[in-house]
Amino acid sequence: MRVIGITLGLLVAALGGVIAYRALFIEPRAGLLLTNESVREVPNTLRVATGLILFVIGACVAFFAARRKPM
Repeated sequence: MRVIGITLGLLVAALGGVIAYRALFIEPRAGLLLTNESVREVPNTLRVATGLILFVIGACVAFFAARRKPM
């Protein structure tokens, strides 16, 4: 059960990291912020937040599965 927890946690953390990275740096931007001086593209914040949440949850699952329990 411990190995499954570690593996599942690492997979979820990796998936979350990939989602957040792609939303921030690779995929097209979600919208434009128009001001008098410039035009700025804004990343998809919902996708970034979802990826970071998945990353944290997966890391926590892997960490707690890998810990030794005191007997």
